[in-house]
Amino acid sequence: MSIFDLIHQAKEAVAPPPAAPAATTSATGLQAQVIEALQTVFDPEIPVNIYDLGLIYALDVDEARGSVHICLTLTAPGCPVAQTFPDVVGSTVDAVPGVNEVEVELVWEPPWSKDMMSEAARLQLGLL
Repeated sequence: MSIFDLIHQAKEAVAPPPAAPAATTSATGLQAQVIEALQTVFDPEIPVNIYDLGLIYALDVDEARGSVHICLTLTAPGCPVAQTFPDVVGSTVDAVPGVNEVEVELVWEPPWSKDMMSEAARLQLGLL
C-alpha cells in the first residue's frame, strides 16, 4: 500500500461520501422528469447512466421557475470529457418540458468512488 492509498483512506474516513440521490420513485413532477433525462446520459467509459453511477451529487429543481441546478462529478479528474460533459448533461436536461434554465456545476469533492453507485448500477456491472 502506497502513501497515496493511505492518504485517500484517511480522507474517506474523515469525510464520508454524500448520500446517493433519492430514488426515482420518490421524485415527482419536474424533478422526476429531470431524473429520467439524467438516466439517458451514459458515462463514456462505464456503461451505466450518470444518475445510477452516482455522478450527480446534488439536484435542485425549482418547479415554479423551471430552473435546475446540478452538481456533477466525474469518475476521475483526468477524465477526457471533463470540458464537454457538463454541456452534454445541461443540454439533455434543458430539453425536458418545463425546464427554462439549467446550471451544471462540475465538482471534485468528495472524489467519486464505486460506493456511490446505486444497487442497480452495481448489479449491472456485476459488483453484487
